[in-house]
Amino acid sequence: MTRKNQDIIAVENGPLYEITINRPRVNAIDTPTSRKMGEAFVHFRDHPDLKVCIITATGERIFSAGWDLKALDGGDINLDNWWEDEDASLGGFAGITEIWDLNKPVIAALNGLTIGGGFEIALACDLIIAAEHVEFALPELPLGIIPDAGAMQRLPRRLPYNIALEMLYLGRRMPAAEAARYGLVNKVVPADRLMDSAREWAEQLANVAPLALQSIKEVLRATDGESIRNSFHKMRTGDLPVYREMLRSGDAGEGVKAFVEKRKPDFKGR
Repeated sequence: MTRKNQDIIAVENGPLYEITINRPRVNAIDTPTSRKMGEAFVHFRDHPDLKVCIITATGERIFSAGWDLKALDGGDINLDNWWEDEDASLGGFAGITEIWDLNKPVIAALNGLTIGGGFEIALACDLIIAAEHVEFALPELPLGIIPDAGAMQRLPRRLPYNIALEMLYLGRRMPAAEAARYGLVNKVVPADRLMDSAREWAEQLANVAPLALQSIKEVLRATDGESIRNSFHKMRTGDLPVYREMLRSGDAGEGVKAFVEKRKPDFKGR
């Protein structure tokens, strides 16, 4: 099934779900587009047959320039407490930067320049694959604002602190190859291999037991910032419904049985 409108294209392909930002020339995101992306991510979260999401954009030059500055200048976006114009149930800016109950993996397939809010979208994803010509930047400071849809929280955890500050303070562009050396990007590929590479990873993830796949994200989120000892305690005693369901699931037994019998497992997601 394909959900299509002026701003985004969302396509279901078996267990895979692809969201494409479609706002030429720079794939900037205004408030209506942000909400439509939120609706797409909520659909992905809630649809039991969808297992992995890929987010990308049209064109080859820019993945996303982030907030639509023309809409901001025209008064269509309110800068003061802008998050109050967002529907909290739709995951914050772009539908992914604050969706705390999404346990399914999201792969960013970056087709071009990834700047400002576009960079914050990528940072909110679980895996990042970038075309070779991709560059990252946070150019907000000269505009009199800061990147406050996730870069302040996530970037210093992904890069050495002083390098993160270099991007935040100076707005300098970081090429994909350098980002990969820091581990910010998982994989850098030729532009014509971008979507094939993303789909290969998505299909690999879609073939594992769904509850085990979702448990990884649930546990990592719940134990973020904890000591190792406290992380163990949280896994044993915390409110982790997907992890608990996974331990009791038929899929756990099926995986072990299939390994012993040397056959492909038949996972049911329960």
